[in-house]
Amino acid sequence: MQWLYLSMALIAGVLLSTQAAVNSQLAKSLLQQPLLAAFISFLIGTLLLFSIVLFKGQLPTLQLLPQQAWWKWTGGLMGAFLVCSSIIVAPKVGVANMLLFIIMGQLCAGLLIDHYGWLNMPLKPIDLSKIMGMGIIILGLLVFFFGHKWLKF
Repeated sequence: MQWLYLSMALIAGVLLSTQAAVNSQLAKSLLQQPLLAAFISFLIGTLLLFSIVLFKGQLPTLQLLPQQAWWKWTGGLMGAFLVCSSIIVAPKVGVANMLLFIIMGQLCAGLLIDHYGWLNMPLKPIDLSKIMGMGIIILGLLVFFFGHKWLKF
């Protein structure tokens, strides 16, 4: 079953890259309006998700919404920032460069969330292998960004 979740994560990564490029082109065709492109992206996603919720008959659970802690409502804000940022950043620095920094941010935040159990997540302490892995990733980033200057063949 683990392979299913890892496959979903891999597909999500592919879609994040593709989404940045697609939404950037949408913004370009809308006279360079990244906020409008982000809005359209979220609108289409919202309609899809609402349709799925209706299909699965999950509307009765909406009555639980007012009982949620304030911070549980911030995911949409984070998603909006991510989508809007990717629309603006991808054409300026390239999709791969943008994603390297997104991935670094994700890994750093993920390590801290796991280590401290923030946001009610299970504790998964930072260990030497994770620190070494981050070091390798940072080294990989340096090679990715500056390798063409260092490795002239």
